[in-house]
Amino acid sequence: MMTKKPVLQYYPLGEGVTAFSSTRQGGYSEGRYGEFNINRYCGDSEEAIQKNREALCQLLGIEDHSLLMPHQVHLAEIAVVDREMLTLPTEEIQQKLDGIDALMTNEAGVCIGVSTADCIPVLLYDPIQRASCAIHAGWRGTVQRIVEKAVARMTGVFGSDPQNLIAQIGPGIHLESFEVGDEVYQTFEKEGFPMELISKKYEKWHIDLPECNRLQLVAAGIPETHIAVSPVCTFQQSDTFFSARKLSINSGRIFTGILLQESNT
Repeated sequence: MMTKKPVLQYYPLGEGVTAFSSTRQGGYSEGRYGEFNINRYCGDSEEAIQKNREALCQLLGIEDHSLLMPHQVHLAEIAVVDREMLTLPTEEIQQKLDGIDALMTNEAGVCIGVSTADCIPVLLYDPIQRASCAIHAGWRGTVQRIVEKAVARMTGVFGSDPQNLIAQIGPGIHLESFEVGDEVYQTFEKEGFPMELISKKYEKWHIDLPECNRLQLVAAGIPETHIAVSPVCTFQQSDTFFSARKLSINSGRIFTGILLQESNT
């Protein structure tokens, strides 16, 4: 059987770094998980997931042990992936990544990433300190300002200056498709978000999650010129990217990852 190759959407974050989001193409999963899914928490077959992981690792030039994705719970906990963690057995690493919604590292050769299917994935790269971060920002994480917390944590852990950070907001659900109940609107309002900039009333309220996260990046000190926003709305482009609202939660997930490449020197 011919080996399949995941079709990735790459982001130009800088020299010596590979940043990407997976699409639905180029994998072994089937049905609403088809074709490329590596999320173990959404009901896909373990065999397909393992084959997809192997294909992605081969493409990235890393071992399976170096492909890390947390078990996300829509909170704002952030884990630092350091050399000590990477020496642990895979099962122990996964235990440490349970209940985590963002990963950061300055270790080369390890791909950290988050899993989404309408929620907003955000990647950060510090070319000066050679550090990276992958963030899962659903509406709950966005309200808890996980992106701002991640920037502050990079400053604390790696000495990052927000002025130097490069940010990519990945594919997620956009304003027109993200209809919410009044209680969600009120939660954003109560937390002090500028509702005139991030919401619009159609028949019901709609929230602009990419813009919410972009504004947080700016508030955290990242220059606007360093922030790119994917034009992809997962709900409207669910043939190419997974959308839980469109396909049900029993479907695949996008993996948005960042890999600091090993230095050749």
